[in-house]
Amino acid sequence: MLGRLNDLLGMIKFSHTLFALPFALLGASLAAHGPDGWRGRVRDWVGILLCMATARSAAMAFNRLADRRIDALNPRTAARHLPSGRISAGSVAAFTAACSAAFVASTLLFLPNRWPLTLAVPVLLWLLAYSYTKRFTSLAHFWLGASLMMAPIAAWIALRGDLRWSPVLLGLAVLFWVSGFDIIYACQDVAFDRAHGLYSIPGRLGVRAALRLAAACHALMIVTLVALGLSYPLGRVYFAGVAAAAALLAFEHALVRPDDLTRVNVAFFQVNIAISMGLLAFGVADLLV
Repeated sequence: MLGRLNDLLGMIKFSHTLFALPFALLGASLAAHGPDGWRGRVRDWVGILLCMATARSAAMAFNRLADRRIDALNPRTAARHLPSGRISAGSVAAFTAACSAAFVASTLLFLPNRWPLTLAVPVLLWLLAYSYTKRFTSLAHFWLGASLMMAPIAAWIALRGDLRWSPVLLGLAVLFWVSGFDIIYACQDVAFDRAHGLYSIPGRLGVRAALRLAAACHALMIVTLVALGLSYPLGRVYFAGVAAAAALLAFEHALVRPDDLTRVNVAFFQVNIAISMGLLAFGVADLLV
């Protein structure tokens, strides 16, 4: 059973929870910080961690399940756990159901704030629906971005029970960030997507134009992060983190060129994890000092 669990966690790339989790924690930190000091119960923070882990696990497992036949045809993904037969579809379906139930149950930790429980199922359905978007729209990248956008907004609602501009601006930054790097990642599959009738921005516009759109998305991310810093307001430490994120994004785009996509994985995984973790560290440090 430990081997099966390890395969399931490997299938959903559980370690990549680091993409969205820092933004959820930053949103929670903004919500918890106030003129009278930090607020929030320990179980609220535990709930945020559990909700993030279980919701992402459910969405990733469902994505692998929905795309198993497509993945089997794509040489880049044919060795994944489901297409290669290392894990059965039944096991993945059971894992998806368990993670979905755990996500909804985790929202009970926020009671008497009922908003997380009320919104749990609609949020989960949005996350799962992403798996089918590339079958009918090239805007699938932005659907994914909107899915991760919910992380800081949901964390704020979980702690405060209301909604303000601060988590919305942080959420928009996540939307532009995720959409941009997903467009970059999709450049690897242009020929496959076109051959099999799948929708993507690189497949529709071509790699060169897609990379330009990704760069525009990342520029908008920096704009919204600056707007967040000015409106919250945050200080010099936070803006130093935003400057570092801008430099990392510039480096990410320098790694990938229309005629050379060999370093997409470096840009996608290593640089983006550094961006999310770095913004969390600088943001929380700013709030503390």
